[in-house]
Amino acid sequence: MNIMILGIDLGKSSCSVVGVDATGAVVTRRTLRRQTLIDYVAKLPVCVVAMEACCGAHHLGRLFARQGHEVRLMSPEYVRPYIKAQKNDDRDAEGIAEAASRPTMRFVDLKSEEQLDIQTLHRVRSRLVTERTTLINQLRAILLERGVIFPVGRRKLELGVDDMLAGSNEVLSSRLCQLVGELRAEWNELDTKIAALNTEFIQLARDDAAMRRLTSIPGIGVLNATALVAAVGDASSFTKARDLGAWLGLVPRQYSTGGKPRLLGISKRGNTYLRTLLIHGARAALPSLSTSDTPLGRWLKAMIERGVHRNAVIVALANKLARIAWAALRKETAFDRSYPIAA
Repeated sequence: MNIMILGIDLGKSSCSVVGVDATGAVVTRRTLRRQTLIDYVAKLPVCVVAMEACCGAHHLGRLFARQGHEVRLMSPEYVRPYIKAQKNDDRDAEGIAEAASRPTMRFVDLKSEEQLDIQTLHRVRSRLVTERTTLINQLRAILLERGVIFPVGRRKLELGVDDMLAGSNEVLSSRLCQLVGELRAEWNELDTKIAALNTEFIQLARDDAAMRRLTSIPGIGVLNATALVAAVGDASSFTKARDLGAWLGLVPRQYSTGGKPRLLGISKRGNTYLRTLLIHGARAALPSLSTSDTPLGRWLKAMIERGVHRNAVIVALANKLARIAWAALRKETAFDRSYPIAA
């Protein structure tokens, strides 16, 4: 039994395994528990181990790589076309093995434990921010039902609620005042946790050379830099700057009619969190960049003068920042504001 590619369909407790030989014929099918799978792969001759890039895949991938195997992780959407009818775990594992044999398949780089740690911190922070936004919206709705309205903005609401709780209140009942105070205390607790994570991200960016280079780019702050390095590492998996923009879903979709290409909206594929951070960073940097006498500033000013919608300019700038970030990571150089910008 000469296994060339071992396709593994990962599960929470059990995994389906399909091994194929050099001709693509299936030579083994098994269902193994996770620990049994690790022992089974350790006894195999060196081969290609293929998995979908899902939860737990990077951990197993590092274990298999240390055993000498070549690990190939793939996005599930690229594996789906190779899965035959009557879908089940065995068919999935067989499709994974077949997809890994394609010469044009795009593979996902194995992430280190440090990269996964940073991504975990970002996920926790994102959840805390969502909880805080939900709490603020609920607090506004509760007060609006009692005729208490505050201006738009988190800081204005914070000051208004503090003043209302500190003074005498004839609008709210005593029970409601107590409830609002509890919500305000929960808000403070969330703020403290988010601030602690922000401080940790700042320290990470100071200690890492790649992150420091990224923070030299206008519109890319500490959050963007740490998230980018955690997701793409040194960007070696992207051969061109455009590939990173396409992976983030920032490249416009195109279709051809009458031989003329037409641009549509962005594809919104790939990493939603990174795309959101880049667009927010571009929105914050646009006012200062568009008035600066730099190649990037003149490029933005030309788009604005042509009447391009502000949101389109922001997304175009986010795509440009992604390309600049790719160059900073691949060439290991900081951003040069005087460097000419391609139209």
